[in-house]
Amino acid sequence: MRKVWRNARLLTLAEGVDALGLVEAGAVAAQDGRIVFAGPQSELPTGFGDAETIDCEGRLITPGLIDCHTHLVHAGDRANEFEMRLAGASYEDVAKAGGGIVSSVRALRAASEDELVAQSLPRLDALIAEGVTTVEIKSGYGLDTENEMKSLRAARRLGVERKVSVRTTFLGAHALPPEMDGDKDRYIDMVVASMLPAIARAGLADAVDGFCEGIAFSPQQIARVFDAAKEAGLPVRLHADQLSNLHGAALAAGYGALSADHLEYTDDAGAAAMAKAGTVAVLLPGAFYFIREEKRPPVGLFRRHGVRLAVATDCNPGTSPLTSLLLAMNMAATLFRLTVDECVAGVTREAARALGLLPETGTLEPGKWADLAIWDVERPAELVYRIGFNPLHARVWRGE
Repeated sequence: MRKVWRNARLLTLAEGVDALGLVEAGAVAAQDGRIVFAGPQSELPTGFGDAETIDCEGRLITPGLIDCHTHLVHAGDRANEFEMRLAGASYEDVAKAGGGIVSSVRALRAASEDELVAQSLPRLDALIAEGVTTVEIKSGYGLDTENEMKSLRAARRLGVERKVSVRTTFLGAHALPPEMDGDKDRYIDMVVASMLPAIARAGLADAVDGFCEGIAFSPQQIARVFDAAKEAGLPVRLHADQLSNLHGAALAAGYGALSADHLEYTDDAGAAAMAKAGTVAVLLPGAFYFIREEKRPPVGLFRRHGVRLAVATDCNPGTSPLTSLLLAMNMAATLFRLTVDECVAGVTREAARALGLLPETGTLEPGKWADLAIWDVERPAELVYRIGFNPLHARVWRGE
């Protein structure tokens, strides 16, 4: 099937273009779900006279948005912990009361796969309603083979239930399950020897992630997980330098990671290593806001070294219950001082890069999937400027 979206203003986001690649009086043509032309309407190739044509009436077309870091599949919520913290409870108090990630692990283990899908769909629908066409979903609340696989199967099913592309990430090295009695090395043994190989054999993960932090796992332990991922042929990503500087960014870069995420405490050497490796910095302002962080990611360092910047929701029940990528853009601009261009690129081209999907999506270029977001806005800044307002006119996934 062939389609043409005409009478539009385009942000192509193509590599090498100035700023966002704005095209006035533009058109996008697609065939069999892939873009065959995106550019000035006056240059639209002949032969599309019989194609279905959509008059965009001057609206703005961007690539479909990409949420490249989420924990979307989880059971229950942790609103009670939020209320406890508002009343003055510390994280230690919450943990002693049975809260924290242990409560999310308990809830996910108790839920069936069908229940996980049912609970996750409203969160996914909120993202889709804002023009998201690709979403990454991590495991990490099962923390044993059976429940991690259940979580990843549920994530894959979301991509069947809805017209959206889902990329799954195995995050077994997220936290220590209670049955390990504090023995992190024994748990990493299990992740490396049984969990990761089983998940790889089942084809349930597109990448492997870990949480490198004092409250989670050491660089040496994460390196073991990454070695196992390499052996399984899976790319890696890393929760790095969020609460302290364990040089996680440099560790990720050393393994050629697709991305390092959070990065509040990353230093100059870490930024330089990421730039050299082509590792994308994924900024997560929702978590920064929700847990009242004060140290911002070193955006100036990333710019100076030429590190690519992506923005994501980090949707999760404990530290970022955020299901609005538009709000994440506003937060990235307001809290982290990103520019409009950086925010828009961060949820399209650079988010695709962070998932290893740039050859397939993230820009309006021939050969890529016809994943589009059509907006009722006059200028790109409106996508970042408004709070609690959704200007999406239409969303197109693979030409439909």
